[in-house]
Amino acid sequence: MDKKLTIAGKELSSRFFLGTGRYPNPFVQNEAIKASEAEVLTFAIRRVNLDAPGEDAILQHLEGMSFTYLPNTSGAKTAEEAVRIARLAKASGLSDWIKVEISVDEKTLLPDPIETLKATEILVNEGFVVLPYTSDDPVLCKKLEQAGAAAVMPGGAPIGTGLGILNSYNLQLIIEQANVPIIVDAGLGSAMDVAQAMELGADGVLMNTPVAKAKDPVKMARAMKHAIEAGRLSYEAGRIPKKKYATASSGTSFILS
Repeated sequence: MDKKLTIAGKELSSRFFLGTGRYPNPFVQNEAIKASEAEVLTFAIRRVNLDAPGEDAILQHLEGMSFTYLPNTSGAKTAEEAVRIARLAKASGLSDWIKVEISVDEKTLLPDPIETLKATEILVNEGFVVLPYTSDDPVLCKKLEQAGAAAVMPGGAPIGTGLGILNSYNLQLIIEQANVPIIVDAGLGSAMDVAQAMELGADGVLMNTPVAKAKDPVKMARAMKHAIEAGRLSYEAGRIPKKKYATASSGTSFILS
């Protein structure tokens, strides 16, 4: 039986982490969440009313459902900003899980490696369960793990681009050397991209735009769920090696005279 994904001692049956932004309306959002069977939901802290999280326009639509919340520091440009945002979220009772997301380039939204590492170190020391969003740099991902990240989340491509996995070599290196879960975050666009990420050995996938902005978000959420499951099964089964020349599947046959 497939071993469950465990992060900071918490067992998760689903390997699908889903964002809550950009849906056409709350009804479609909730139907997509149900179809995805995701257990971890992420959202930008700056979009939530921290004075009354239970009455917030985003979170109130999730009443009656049980999730692990992964608030993120989207919009932060420095480690100092990200740490302040995370502290506010924790103080409000929202969650002690935090997705560190720090970017300074508005065009690419690529994560700032220095500030991301700095914020991770600070928040880990303060007792947060830190899941940093980072670029697909194997050296940086290892440093984030060493800093105490509960999981590391390298992007397949820049956020919201739908370009898929641009550097499968780097991603595979990151996965091979990791001692914490690797969650592929950002840049995926289709079930094919998701299956590829899982076949490379990723422990899970986080996405928002590919589902929320699909023509049919509910169907896409269901497709992504099945792609995660299929990709994981394929990874565990072990694919055949790639070869230059053909091999007959039926083997050598003999004609008896």
